[in-house]
Amino acid sequence: MGAEKDIIIAVELASTAIRAIAGKREPDGSMQVLAFAQEESPNTIRKGVIDNIDKTTQALSRVVARLGEKLNVRVNSIYVGLGGQSLRSVHNRVLLQFDGLELLSHKTIDKMRDTNSGVVYPNAEIKEVVPQEFTIGSRSVIDPVGMQAEAIEANFVNIIARTTLEENIRKCVTAAGLEVQEVLISPLCLANAMLTANEKRSGCALVDMGADTTTVSVYVNNILRHLCVIPLGGSNVTSDITSLKVEAEEAEELKKKYGTAYRSDSEDKTGQKVSLSFGRTEDEEKLQEIVEARYEEIIANVCHHISAYKDKMLSGIILTGGAARIPDLPKAFSRQTGGDLNVRIAKGLPDNVNVSFGVQVGDPDRLYTLYSLLLAGKENCVGEVSEDPVQKTFDFEKKEEPKPEIVETPEEPETPEEPEKPKKQSSFSRVWKMIKDSLSEDE
Repeated sequence: MGAEKDIIIAVELASTAIRAIAGKREPDGSMQVLAFAQEESPNTIRKGVIDNIDKTTQALSRVVARLGEKLNVRVNSIYVGLGGQSLRSVHNRVLLQFDGLELLSHKTIDKMRDTNSGVVYPNAEIKEVVPQEFTIGSRSVIDPVGMQAEAIEANFVNIIARTTLEENIRKCVTAAGLEVQEVLISPLCLANAMLTANEKRSGCALVDMGADTTTVSVYVNNILRHLCVIPLGGSNVTSDITSLKVEAEEAEELKKKYGTAYRSDSEDKTGQKVSLSFGRTEDEEKLQEIVEARYEEIIANVCHHISAYKDKMLSGIILTGGAARIPDLPKAFSRQTGGDLNVRIAKGLPDNVNVSFGVQVGDPDRLYTLYSLLLAGKENCVGEVSEDPVQKTFDFEKKEEPKPEIVETPEEPETPEEPEKPKKQSSFSRVWKMIKDSLSEDE
């Protein structure tokens, strides 16, 4: 699997885990999910904001490395989402007056947008600008180009966040040896992936209920009108349950097993007991009261932020996120909104996302933000692996072994032979020779 396949890598830095996903865009525009990896990240990210840069960097490195191993590619860059506390929308108006009737042009509108972009917010910066309607006299128009006016007022929704929010994300990605393809605004990507054109046009609120935060996005006439991040989520419910003198892990299980966001007043009191650790018990009714009370607080905050647009939200409220899986949540919302709004929970994969056979992604209903970041990606994020240590291939064909190199040593110079010396005779031999000679002479 190589870089020519244009694989997109998206990463979600969530409060409970760091998740990474890889996908390939098909010719029809849909996204084919190729691999998924995640790692729990306790005490690393709080309220959607990086709290520990070193731990986040290490977890990010491991998650992306596992993703690359699954695909046998080298991950070079990633798309990463930006969300969490401090992300919010701020309305701004820019007024432009003329000496007489002026024919409005694109240059005029660009000038007003530049003026809006120059607004300075203390300890925050503009991440996205969403133009609203333009006001000419008593009229409200979407596109004023070509019209005549003595004055025009432009309305903008500026999405701002604390300056350190993106800075810390880039620090972690760079320290992990990766490049940032783009830092995407998570709530905007989520709305593009989860809301239909009809829902945006007729008006709706998208409520993403996470572990530490609840994000609210309001759309009317196909335009984002309001965005806020409420610093409350499912972990607050779990924390409340620990007041029953149980550990956080046990509190989480109790919430999932017995919790509900809505208890009917006419509900019969059964008096059932719930088993706790160390052989203790507690009234199920008391546990449910704790869960319901916290959800009522979260819902009340959501209703406060959507109240100005309530009469314009014909498509009602769409709920998503892990904390939205609590039973009877739509009933709890209907009770606080007076039953005037339709409430539904998003379920299943987005229409344009398909998961490849054999790829394990867990509960898809909890990964909507990650899917939306993947769908927003456009550029290839991977490269070829020079050599795969796991799947290395070997050539078993018999090859001629190279002959050893023979190194010639220089010949030693010949030394001249010494003349043979006569052997010395022993004294006995000399005497015996003299006797033999004497006998011969006598004969």
